[in-house]
This record gives sequence, structure tokens and C-alpha cells, in this order.
Amino acid sequence: MAADHRAMLRRRIRWLVAATITYNVIEAVVAITAGTIASSVALIGFGLDSVIEVSSAAAVAWQFAGPDPERREKVALRVIAGSFFALAAYVTVEAVRTLVGGDPPEHSTVGIVLVAISVVVMPFLSRAQRRAGRELGSASAVADSKQTLLCTYLSAAVLLGLVLNSALGWWWADPVVALGLAAVAIREGRQALRGETCCPPVHVDEDGGHHGCGCADGC
Repeated sequence: MAADHRAMLRRRIRWLVAATITYNVIEAVVAITAGTIASSVALIGFGLDSVIEVSSAAAVAWQFAGPDPERREKVALRVIAGSFFALAAYVTVEAVRTLVGGDPPEHSTVGIVLVAISVVVMPFLSRAQRRAGRELGSASAVADSKQTLLCTYLSAAVLLGLVLNSALGWWWADPVVALGLAAVAIREGRQALRGETCCPPVHVDEDGGHHGCGCADGC
């Protein structure tokens, strides 16, 4: 891959990571506050996922801040994997406590609006970072994009749980949704540890010929 194109991809990833961190900091503060007020384990877990997403994105930012990002990739992947496992552990414990204790969460209009916005915003950030990471051949950038994508799934699932609780009084939907997301987080964490996230990067010859797909063509 040409050096200038590689440098452009690295800059793009840094900007996307910065945007992800900024959005998730705001999201975490609002979600945890609203979740605490409504006693919603799924909403609090959603806010904590935002905190974990910040740590994951920060690991990628640290990796690409160095002169040789490839040398830092294994450490970044371990941080990302650990963030997945931490989210799964917390959400599982709190969801089980809610189900066993039978403490129903209250309605949260703020939570519903916040999660609905995230369902729209997060897929764009995830897709853009995944494309850049795959083209560059960076497993950590792709893994972090999966963390962002998981936030999208989490948003949709939490939104469903909040709406069911508010509209039908199905309080158990909140912790059940959280448990399902914990299972997904564990799977993604394992994949990040093994580096099963990306294909080799695209190599461009001096004559413009391409070798490898960089995951861009689905290989």
C-alpha cells in the first residue's frame, strides 16, 4: 500500500475514534443518570457500555498515535477484549439481581430518546471505521468498530426493553435484553483476543495493481 494512502487511513481512523469517544462520553453520562433514576439495569448497562467503548476507542487512539501502530496492535486488542468481558460481567450480575429481586424499572423518557438517537448515530461511525480498518489491515480498528456496532445492537435491544416496560409493563424485558447482550459481548471479546477481525491489507504496486482485498470485497 502506498505510504500516503496508509497515512490517510490512519488519520481517518484517528478522527473516527475521536468522534466515537466524544459521543460516548455524553451518552454515558446521560444513560447512567437516567438509568439510576429509573432503576433500569439495561439503561445503566448501556451507559457503562459507553464507558467501555471509550476505553476501547482510547486503546485504538493510543495505538495509532505511535510511529508504528502495528507493534501496539496486540496490546490494543487485549484492552478491547477486556472491555467486552467487563461489560458482560457487569450486565449479567445486575440482570440476574433484577430478575431474582423482582424490582421493576420505572419509565424513562430521557432514556428512550437517548437510545433512539444512538440507534441512528452509531452505525455510521462503526461502518466508517470498519472500512478504514479493513483497508489498512488493522485488526484493532476493526475490533473497535465491532464494539461500536455492539453499541448499536445494545441501543436497539435496550430501546425495545424500555418501550415494552413503559407500554405493557413487561419489566422483565429489561434484564432479559441485558443478558442477551452479555452473551454477544463475550463472543466479540473472544474474537478480539484471537484477532479474528480482519483480512490482510490491500497492497498497491507502483503500476497501480492491487493484491489482496483488505476485507473490502468480502473475503
